Amino acid sequence: MPVWPPLLATRGPGGSSTGHAHHAMHLVLGLDGPLRVRAGLGPWREVPGVLTAPDVPHAIDAAGREVLLVFLDPESEAGMALGSSLEGPFRVLSAEERDLLARDAEPMSLMRAEGVAWTHRVVEVLGAGAASSRRAVHPRVRKLLRLLRDLPSDGDTSLSALAAEVGLSPGRLMHAFTESIGMPLRPYLAWLRLQRAAAAIVSGVPLGEAAHAAGFSDAAHMTRTFRRMLGMPPSVLRPTAQPARSRQRREGTLHPGHE
Repeated sequence: MPVWPPLLATRGPGGSSTGHAHHAMHLVLGLDGPLRVRAGLGPWREVPGVLTAPDVPHAIDAAGREVLLVFLDPESEAGMALGSSLEGPFRVLSAEERDLLARDAEPMSLMRAEGVAWTHRVVEVLGAGAASSRRAVHPRVRKLLRLLRDLPSDGDTSLSALAAEVGLSPGRLMHAFTESIGMPLRPYLAWLRLQRAAAAIVSGVPLGEAAHAAGFSDAAHMTRTFRRMLGMPPSVLRPTAQPARSRQRREGTLHPGHE
């Protein structure tokens, strides 16, 4: 099982958002022209792309544009490297930087194995400091990743249960996982759940089924988690969503549809 990077990605028609904030870092690329962004109540800026800092109020107007939208966990290895390069609420991307990051960037691939190399490319292109080389993964952590791959949605993911499965103490597992993966276990599990739900939704699975398959109690629980972590509802990820697109614009949420 590849070590999935903690990100969510989608690509499609953009929309306009009102001011909002979320803990995830937010990379938005205008693929066929510039978009507009502003922090708080500040002035609008027209830019090829933007990376927003976590927990910063911002608004984005990408109406009429095709966008690549990527959410990154700020506690991940790439997120921390990018965060250290931010000197304000957002980092504007040049047209050249946008083109380098958009090249061959397909959302489903980014949410799987190819995302590891892509996040390192983001760090390199944006000059956020040297991305660390491939980490040596502790053998018990490799065992845990295999376990998580096959674990049913209602499986026990408590620290004590997972530690017992791989033969480590809870404290040792926490340390080994962070050293191996680049982020703590609990946030990784949360992002893994979001990724699994997102992959199901973009494949056309109804929201309730996607929620159950990813381990949420119901669609409402999944929606609350998406809004808390990403500032958007999971319905944004639905394919062929012209009605949903109009609904999201009325709700003031950036809508990246799907091809």
